Amino acid sequence: MSFKRVVVTGIGALTPLGKNYPEYWDNLLLGTSGSDFITRFDTSLFKTKFACELKNYNPEDYFERKEVKRLDPFLQYASVSTEEAVKDSGLIFEEQDRERIGIIWGSGIGGVRTFIDEIRNFSLGDGSPHFNPFFIPKLITNMAPGYLSIKYGIYGPSFAVTSACASSNHALIDALNYIRLGMADIMICGGSEAIINEAAVGGFNAMHAMSTRNDSPKTASRPFDKERDGFVAGEGSGTLILEDLEHAKKRGAKIYAEFAGGGMSSDGYHITATHPDGFGAKIAMKNALQNAGMTSEDIDYINAHGTSTPLGDISEIRAIANLFGESAYKLNISSTKSMTGHLLGAAGVIEAIASILAVKNNIVPPTINHFTDDPDFDPGLNLTFNHSQKREVRAAISNAFGFGGHNTSVIFKKFIE
Repeated sequence: MSFKRVVVTGIGALTPLGKNYPEYWDNLLLGTSGSDFITRFDTSLFKTKFACELKNYNPEDYFERKEVKRLDPFLQYASVSTEEAVKDSGLIFEEQDRERIGIIWGSGIGGVRTFIDEIRNFSLGDGSPHFNPFFIPKLITNMAPGYLSIKYGIYGPSFAVTSACASSNHALIDALNYIRLGMADIMICGGSEAIINEAAVGGFNAMHAMSTRNDSPKTASRPFDKERDGFVAGEGSGTLILEDLEHAKKRGAKIYAEFAGGGMSSDGYHITATHPDGFGAKIAMKNALQNAGMTSEDIDYINAHGTSTPLGDISEIRAIANLFGESAYKLNISSTKSMTGHLLGAAGVIEAIASILAVKNNIVPPTINHFTDDPDFDPGLNLTFNHSQKREVRAAISNAFGFGGHNTSVIFKKFIE
């Protein structure tokens, strides 16, 4: 069976490094840290007092006041990045067969801000169940693709994916397959997360998963560094417009890259800890290469999951070294979470965007905040420390792994007719 080729024709990003994808990309290349002290709530009693918040984000810049009250932040973020991606793609939906356009969205937690506010209000009341009528619609993860399909008048497949930090990569792979199999011409896909709140920060602190480097927030996210002590929370959204190649060519769309393939696996190991040898990560990358019809020699860059956790970082590097063998020494590897923090369910898509732009522009964004070499890492590997590096990037892998042992890898390559 022959598959349709799938290309990227639109990009949108709302991240701690910028309110659109060009700002995000520019700050990645500059090695800008998005981390600072939390402004959303009083952190005086919390172990972690910093995160990668969106900068200068005002929902009323994008939505009517009434609509702001009806949309949880994760829904707002989804709408903002998707609006940018749609404009970037040049799509005019009225000129398309809207039954052939779908939306698949990823989020690890969904409307947690709404949940916190409603339960707090209930607990302060007299016990009567006086809940906001928008409580459930603001809360549920699938409302992101639902809201977007209503906004754009789209009638194709529409659903949400939740697999913790692998969520948006799973959404991308699902969207890829819908087009490949001829079930859609265009897919809007991505992920959003709004986790900088008391419950998320407190919960991850209780798991000892987050950095507590309160004396130096901007350098707290330290993937692959000997002194790494946990991830830094981030928030935001990313959107890709995926399109059947022939459909994109007919409408004269610009093409960023080709979506070559995706791979998935399960660790089958632990609810939160990754397999120490990166067994599941290796399988996901191997499956992605097979799915793309590529070999390890075809890859020039890996955007690592690289969360800055002591066990997770080394297990991923072991997986890469094991799978790629001698080819691993020809790679650039970097973790852009060193700059954006960890956007959980949105991490996959914003890192896919970084990978796509690395392929398009032949430059690899850095892993910042490297101060001390870790002897557990092979010094022959190029982890792209502290500075961007120009090189030919024919193809890139972007990894996203989630609690529960969910592993995903996606591959983007240069578009050649």
